[in-house]
Amino acid sequence: MPVNSGAEPLTAIARLLACPECGDTLTVRDRSLVCARRHSFDIARQGYVSLLTGASTKMSGDTAAMLDARAAFQGERHFAPIADALVAAVIATASPPRALLEIGSGTGYYLAAALDAAPDADGIALDVAKPAARRGARAHPRAAAVLADAWRGLPVRDSALTHVLSVFAPRNPDEVARVLAPDGHFVVVTPTHRHLAELIEPLGMVSVDSAKDDRLADALSGRFDRLDSTLVEYPMRLGRTDIGNVAAMGPSAHHAAEARTARIVALPEIVQVTASVIVSTYRPR
Repeated sequence: MPVNSGAEPLTAIARLLACPECGDTLTVRDRSLVCARRHSFDIARQGYVSLLTGASTKMSGDTAAMLDARAAFQGERHFAPIADALVAAVIATASPPRALLEIGSGTGYYLAAALDAAPDADGIALDVAKPAARRGARAHPRAAAVLADAWRGLPVRDSALTHVLSVFAPRNPDEVARVLAPDGHFVVVTPTHRHLAELIEPLGMVSVDSAKDDRLADALSGRFDRLDSTLVEYPMRLGRTDIGNVAAMGPSAHHAAEARTARIVALPEIVQVTASVIVSTYRPR
């Protein structure tokens, strides 16, 4: 897949963006995004634009090492069925995908899969971490990367998007509802308590709360109606390199890291590990 060339994807999606300072529309001028009130945001040489403003955000996001591990694991297609289910949910919605945004996009793996299946759509890979923004700019020819903190507000115009995606990522329901068109859809992927369960105790990984899906439904209930929910669960055969990557790519990356290598070596050469997620589709009320 060819990578994008910096400002081109940003030119395509600039109509969807809003200036984080004043809310005005943004346009690409030379190597910057600018609004009518002359607020200007430089496009980095890696192809992303930072729309973070004000004091430093408390959200640190993923490190480069975490993203490297995730890219390696995704490259082995262990999560391909999850990506396929996400794409199926996007394509099944009544409104055709035209403008997609992934919150907490990380490597851009899931956004790229959705864009592959939606040839008329443009995408925004939004993340709070610079290493993720750099990867997002390379994720797909029709994906533009934006550095922003979703909890401060999405730098997107009202009702501008047909789809918002959230895969293993935090969400801001009020902002998602604001930026979605009335016939738009919010597609969310959350792990169940069985996800990677075989590795949690041996590697000291962070477990998933069994009430996570219920809490998600409660959090979204005031703004969204759930249209569909699908359990995606299957076994993965993981070698030690895969296990090292899956442990280092998420919330467990900072837990028991020093002892993890020895614990992985003590495991069998191949371990059967469960992938278990729920793919839910919501519509704004």
